Amino acid sequence: MKRYRFLFGLFIFFHLAACNSLSHITVTDTYPPLYPDYSDVTLPVNIAPLNFMVTGATAVKAELLLEDESKTFRGRNKISIPMRTWRRLLQNSALLQKDIVVSVTAKIQGTWYQYLPFHWHVTTDSLDPYVSYRLIEPGYEVWNTIRLAERNVENFRERIIADNRQTDKRCMNCHTYGNQDPSLSFFHLRGPGGGTVLNREGKLRKLDLHTEELLSPAIYGNFHPSGRFAVFSTNLIVPGFHTKKGERLEVYDTASDLIVADFEENVIIPFPSDFPNEFRTFPVFSADGSYIYYCNAPQTTLPDSIFDVRYDLLRIRFNEQERTWGTKADTVFSASSHGVSVCHPKTSPDGRYLLFTAASYGTFPIWHQETDLWLLDLQEEETVIIDRLPGVNSNRSDTYHSWSSNSRWFVFASKRDDGMYGKPYFCYLDKEGKAHKPFVLPQKNPQKYRHTLVSYNLPELSTGKLPFGSSDIERLYRKTAAEKVYLKKTSHE
Repeated sequence: MKRYRFLFGLFIFFHLAACNSLSHITVTDTYPPLYPDYSDVTLPVNIAPLNFMVTGATAVKAELLLEDESKTFRGRNKISIPMRTWRRLLQNSALLQKDIVVSVTAKIQGTWYQYLPFHWHVTTDSLDPYVSYRLIEPGYEVWNTIRLAERNVENFRERIIADNRQTDKRCMNCHTYGNQDPSLSFFHLRGPGGGTVLNREGKLRKLDLHTEELLSPAIYGNFHPSGRFAVFSTNLIVPGFHTKKGERLEVYDTASDLIVADFEENVIIPFPSDFPNEFRTFPVFSADGSYIYYCNAPQTTLPDSIFDVRYDLLRIRFNEQERTWGTKADTVFSASSHGVSVCHPKTSPDGRYLLFTAASYGTFPIWHQETDLWLLDLQEEETVIIDRLPGVNSNRSDTYHSWSSNSRWFVFASKRDDGMYGKPYFCYLDKEGKAHKPFVLPQKNPQKYRHTLVSYNLPELSTGKLPFGSSDIERLYRKTAAEKVYLKKTSHE
């Protein structure tokens, strides 16, 4: 009995001590120093828990309030929310159309602080459940350590879908979906034994998308909605290094052009030869497949004129029945007249918008700190309506973006944290076209981004899990020869 009284006394002592420590709280008029910054963001109903840490804290308490339901979580310097509790909160928040209010109290340098509460708004517009990206160190000399990964955004499960340690250190370009469909995707595996790895209806093929008439093998690409075609650029790419403070690596084209690949006939359909010799790159199909959007600039001497190279956004017709290009290209947005250069255009699946990157010059925006995402409304035919997305962009590079299948979300790589490592951020675009504050892909341990020294390049959303893994890619690389393609002579309508 004395033992139980002693233990009970200890419990009361520590409980009163804890209460006493929290009774001396400094109330602040600021938000808590969260990492990642998840304050006042809009969330999809199917996202993984937004675990976070409080910078400099030695003890943290967070209360999540929804109507009359309250959940309290504690941690040493971070808050981890159980999956079942989190999912119930999200579903109830979406059902009630009420925000989750988060109040954080943290002990920093011996003092407890009560911060201003912030809100999590939950929408029933779901995010596609999978995202793939290329994990690569942000340095020119370490390109041969590359993995392609797939992450389930509804939980914390990540798997490697291709690893160049299994393919003799061959360079791997980023993974691209068609229609956000896991049964339609490709990536390029460079060097001897490589090729374009095509995943079509779950079957893997390796294609040699190059002929002697082309400048190079296929590089930047995008699928036609039918899945039969893909449009690519062919580029003679030269890397260079800046001596200017604040800028690092530059990549530019000494020549570039466009092609369409027909995956059923193994035929390459080149860009019409009677067009002027210009730089053409970053092609994408319109949502209905009737147009190809691309970036275009006059040819000039490089690298001497690199700071003057600015790409405009153009489009040209494509006839899938005849497998022909149009006879003229129209300027959709004259970026050069606005003093910027267009890169990486991406059309929304509903055909309403085109999201692109605006940089000061050139075609390698990932190392340009000024790079921002701009949104073009394609429904406005008479006047070009551009949203420069001030609530989305940062003072560091924001680029490498892709859409969700419902056109309500897009993901992009941002270097806003440290200027060095790109991380995947999600942004909600509501039915009125308003873009909300973006948030970074949640991790089980919120410190992971500070301990993982890789960039998440070209994040792409998908409606499902890919039907292959790294062992399948290794087998394809070692045991399958690349299929040859042939050049189609007639390319005009």
